[in-house]
Amino acid sequence: MNTLTILALSWQHILIVAILLVLLFGGKKIPELMRGVGSGIKEFKDAVKEEDKPGSEKTSSNTNNNSSSN
Repeated sequence: MNTLTILALSWQHILIVAILLVLLFGGKKIPELMRGVGSGIKEFKDAVKEEDKPGSEKTSSNTNNNSSSN
């Protein structure tokens, strides 16, 4: 069985999930939840970009050198 066909959602499935979300959380709470998810994704992306910077490698190597000399 192909896993892609299991994970594929039609418009009917998405509509049912949207209706359930509105029933569970209410119309006013959903935008707050989405803002929280969006800010979490943004923070994650910023952390990944910050870790890729060359300056972050020097900082981690300095802390390793300091701990080995103590």
